[in-house]
Amino acid sequence: MNFNIAVLPGDGIGPSVTLEAQRVLEAVGKRFGHRFDFTSGFIGGISIDKFGQALTQETLKLCRKSDAILLGAVGGPKWDNPSAPVRPEDGLLAIRKELKLFANLRPVKMYPALENSTTLKPEIVRNVNLMVIRELTGGLYFGKPKKRWATSRGRRSVDTMLYTEKEIVRILKVGFELAMTRRKKLTSVDKANVLESSRLWRQIATEIAREYPQVAMDNMLVDTCAMKLIQNPSYFDVIVTENTFGDILTDEASMLAGSMGMLPSASLAEMPGPGKHAFGLYEPIHGSAPDIVGKDIANPIASILSASMMLTYSFDLPREAKAIEMAVISILENGYRTSDIMTPGMKKVGTIEMGKLIASQIG
Repeated sequence: MNFNIAVLPGDGIGPSVTLEAQRVLEAVGKRFGHRFDFTSGFIGGISIDKFGQALTQETLKLCRKSDAILLGAVGGPKWDNPSAPVRPEDGLLAIRKELKLFANLRPVKMYPALENSTTLKPEIVRNVNLMVIRELTGGLYFGKPKKRWATSRGRRSVDTMLYTEKEIVRILKVGFELAMTRRKKLTSVDKANVLESSRLWRQIATEIAREYPQVAMDNMLVDTCAMKLIQNPSYFDVIVTENTFGDILTDEASMLAGSMGMLPSASLAEMPGPGKHAFGLYEPIHGSAPDIVGKDIANPIASILSASMMLTYSFDLPREAKAIEMAVISILENGYRTSDIMTPGMKKVGTIEMGKLIASQIG
């Protein structure tokens, strides 16, 4: 089978980790008889430097004619001026909105070989295997009004957390459908004791739960969830939450897996079903890490596992996706580590070598 992939390396370590994900996909193609054609585009800071825009129509056109998108990271201190008219992150928000990528899936899994790479006790993180589903095109990041202004009494700003019933229903249904394929347990996370949008979210979650009697559903406040993720992470199976909460909680949850360099993500326009593939954007959850650019020490595993998610959700190639994950597990069990997950007695390798090792395990 032939697949066209739009590659948006972005800024910072984005190009280096994305290159290793491509290397692994090429190894998959060679072993299983597929062809992956990669076409590069620009997003984020590099796009601002070249075109004055964080996301151009040309890049959008490339993405729309591709089967899936592989993205690196955006941003960096070069573009951090808060008064700048355009910022790298604008490109991420725009591509999500333009391509209707409303469902962000972020799996958090502790691989046994990394139990001692986290700052938490091994018995706390052991057997952690959860999925956070983050609503991606609504809430504070997109709600209007969103502005900043000056008054005689000082500067002011406003952001709006806006959600419609339709937006809440569709993301919760993604969560329940996914829960049906896992442990049949779903936690809907909100801030219903304070926020009106969360009260609507909780009401709708409770209503939809009646349509899925096989799934055990509970509602949880976001601050309670943040605490329980550290106290008892194995409690969770599927977490569904709004945009801002999901962004924060998954950064916290990355520590359960040892490092942000271990967490992939998929941003989907729809959930795949029998005989139906989902168009999606696949990226590691980490940022551009400008302080380690060019040092060959970034962890490419999150990007590589994002490619594995691409094979699952956009290409319906579960066997090939499993081959990538098993290759990652094998390399970790053989003691190879990048700097972020390094522990005494292990073998330290760089970005490129880690990518080559995983690709070689695929065959």
